[in-house]
Amino acid sequence: MNTITTTNFQFPGQKSVYRGKVREVYNINNALLVMIATDRLSAFDVVMPRGIPYKGQILNQIATKFMHLTSDIVPNWLIATPDPNVAVGHLCEPFKVEMVIRGYLSGHAAREYATGRRTICGVTMPEGLKENDKFPTPIITPTTKADNGSHDEDISREAILEKGIVSEADYLVLEKYTRALYQRGTEIAASRGLILVDTKYEFGKTKDGIIVLIDEIHTPDSSRYFYADGYQERQDNNQEQKQLSKEFVRRWLIENGFQGKDGQQIPNMTDEYIETVSERYIELYENILGEKFVKADISNINERIQQHVLNFLKL
Repeated sequence: MNTITTTNFQFPGQKSVYRGKVREVYNINNALLVMIATDRLSAFDVVMPRGIPYKGQILNQIATKFMHLTSDIVPNWLIATPDPNVAVGHLCEPFKVEMVIRGYLSGHAAREYATGRRTICGVTMPEGLKENDKFPTPIITPTTKADNGSHDEDISREAILEKGIVSEADYLVLEKYTRALYQRGTEIAASRGLILVDTKYEFGKTKDGIIVLIDEIHTPDSSRYFYADGYQERQDNNQEQKQLSKEFVRRWLIENGFQGKDGQQIPNMTDEYIETVSERYIELYENILGEKFVKADISNINERIQQHVLNFLKL
């Protein structure tokens, strides 16, 4: 199964390369960023040893679509997508926080709640909720933006301002944009028969000092979706929700004794399991965007990407 898990390109005007958990970002002449979505799979802030076919293409194309669908309410960094796995945008100085917004008690928040904690990132969660219940109002629970290999850490709004990680004026904009994007994402998801449960956004500043949305938006790696049909019935019957997200990978890892903690071994992912994960990502794509996924040619992904980027940079 041909995948792209690492790159080593040398583009004209290349100044540096940043390698994140999933994306690799090439700085071109301190003006453009060429962001390549690899097929790497990250869970619990750990990169899995094997790539997932088409995953990078899926993430990149979902993010691109949602950048276009939200550009009227929040400016973004995107200029072009010269390849199915590639986005090119303006060089930005990223904020060192991820803006997580949660409409429902799920995932990390639910795990915290189950231990008896009622505060997350300085935000109080109501009593009497059960997993996957809707919050009265969506809550913003930021995390620090970790370097590759490190864990993102919960942080409160107060701590962000106190430590000077983000200025108060900028943080107010980040909160406003986060709520606006989540509202738009919720509306789009509803039109597809889905519930946008929670998601995260990253922002940066352009050279002109404009705050823009960067990286990805509303992808299954950054977001959790439930199927709306039968949601309330499943809640009433204490059943698990049918969901579209990377949570199925996390659950499989937990069941196989891995949560990213020291000393734990990543379980073996067989070819069959890798294929099922790829199929799930394609299902996510088709449900989230409401359109058929068209597989790109993966016979030589690196060569394909290199040629497309070089052609774009000549423009």
